[in-house]
Amino acid sequence: MPDRSQAPLIKGIDQLKLPEPQKILLGNGVPMYILSMGRQEVCKLEIVFRAGRPYEHKQLVARATSALLREGTAHYTGRVIAEEMDYHGCSLKTPFNIDVTTITLYVVNKHLDKVLPMLAEVISAPSFPEKELRSFIQRNQQRLQIDLSKSDVLAYRKITELIFGEQHPYGYNSFAETYSLLQQEDLFQHFRRLHTSGNAVVFLSGKVDQDMIRRIDDTLSNAIKEGPTAEPWVPEINAQPQRLNISQKDSLQTAVRIGRRLFNRHHPDYAGGYVLNNLLGGYFGSRLMTNIRERHGYTYNIYSLVDPMVYDGGLYIGTEVSNEAVEDTLRQIHIELDRMRTELVSEEELEMVRNYTMGYLLSLLDGVFSMAEVIKTLYLDGLSVSFIDQLSEVIRNISAEELRELAQRYLRREDLWEVVVGPNV
Repeated sequence: MPDRSQAPLIKGIDQLKLPEPQKILLGNGVPMYILSMGRQEVCKLEIVFRAGRPYEHKQLVARATSALLREGTAHYTGRVIAEEMDYHGCSLKTPFNIDVTTITLYVVNKHLDKVLPMLAEVISAPSFPEKELRSFIQRNQQRLQIDLSKSDVLAYRKITELIFGEQHPYGYNSFAETYSLLQQEDLFQHFRRLHTSGNAVVFLSGKVDQDMIRRIDDTLSNAIKEGPTAEPWVPEINAQPQRLNISQKDSLQTAVRIGRRLFNRHHPDYAGGYVLNNLLGGYFGSRLMTNIRERHGYTYNIYSLVDPMVYDGGLYIGTEVSNEAVEDTLRQIHIELDRMRTELVSEEELEMVRNYTMGYLLSLLDGVFSMAEVIKTLYLDGLSVSFIDQLSEVIRNISAEELRELAQRYLRREDLWEVVVGPNV
């Protein structure tokens, strides 16, 4: 019998292994990355277009186009598409990312031939029905009205707008009027210009054989129209950080957001910044959680996160606290930031952060679809699978001195925006 009075030994993670996908070019020149693994007769097919916000000719058109891709085509209504996919045990989704649009098909292998023609029409001939566009606008305007009554939503919208700029692809906010300006032709224009071979990448994962690859190649080579690679629009940012208070009279709590512009995954300090963020507020035992929640009891949750995008990135600290605790919460946050800049983290705490961070990365590689998701993220950022090796190397070996230097570089108070939204500000 095991001795349950003794905690099990903690075993460190020495290596993270992300397999190299096979790369082929489709008949139209679009690259397809293939990760063939697993025992179940299922696969995931993702067609990704660089057609997010940095490529828009009109605000919100990228999101609207993505949302309506599966709502009707030249020969299928949105209802028929949904019913056919469901009947064959498949799932067709069009998740929107700020940088890209993705068409994701989860399919049982034996039904691939039955759904490929329908997928081809979604890719090549969406009809963007006027009725569905009006419904999309109405739903989002109603959702927006609810969201704008929430202090945490207002705080997040405002801090991203301040950091990047109100016209920047990463900074602009949606309003009811912005949705009202969307027209059916805007979606067609966005689709024709960007859903082309020059902007496309395909990812295939699961139990895959050569015959499936051939059939997918035939389908996508005809469905994805030829076209040049589009250039993103990412303007310069020159705003100076400040504090902004926003009154929200009916709010029961006050939302606090602190943040700054940071960098994408290509930056040499990204890996170290990733560890630094986890130490600050990236997990339950972090500095911010220990102080603001456990020691002072001001909040149920406080966090910090690094948000890398293709062309830029940000660092955010966020929490909601009682209206009476706002100023001391801000003071305690800056105490922790000061400690990060001036003190060396203990080896015990650093080892805890290392173990948590490596364990979290390991959880991202659990299963073929999860690994394919990581590969997709890296390849769309222009990185290779070796990035995981480099990241884990930094996590395992970063020193307390290096973390303090990073904090001195990126956690200076004068570089941080503050947004406070509540009834007493």
